[in-house]
Amino acid sequence: MKDKVLRAFAEMENVKERTMRESENAKKFAIQNFAKCLLDVADNLSRASSAAKESFTKIDVSKDTGGSVLQLQTLLEGVEMTEKQLSEVFRKFGLEKYNPRNEEFDPNRHNAVFQVPDASKPANHVAVVLKVGYMLHDRVIRPAEVGVTVAMS
Repeated sequence: MKDKVLRAFAEMENVKERTMRESENAKKFAIQNFAKCLLDVADNLSRASSAAKESFTKIDVSKDTGGSVLQLQTLLEGVEMTEKQLSEVFRKFGLEKYNPRNEEFDPNRHNAVFQVPDASKPANHVAVVLKVGYMLHDRVIRPAEVGVTVAMS
């Protein structure tokens, strides 16, 4: 009888610990779907910032009589501030961006889109990053889209 009581008590403790662990994970990863949807927004802000910076190199400031340089500068500052604020919110909730350039290819963290023959780099390493990856705490929610080096034959 004493053995049965001890076993029942141990089972109750195991159930309690498992329930607590599952509850913590549910809280920790509750925003996963919402965060996935925002990743495209972050990508678009990054592209907008890059496009505005590239536009600066094409403008002849001496011919700017309409003030377009100032307008473009203001737009760029607004986009960069929004991008920075979004990154801070991501970090606050455990969402981290990672850029795996030159890392060894890891199928758990990277999605190989193409192969790059490159004798200057070791085989099976990330040569090109098309899209950065994101992790929510310790879980990959979007693998990085990459080009991977292959050995030259």
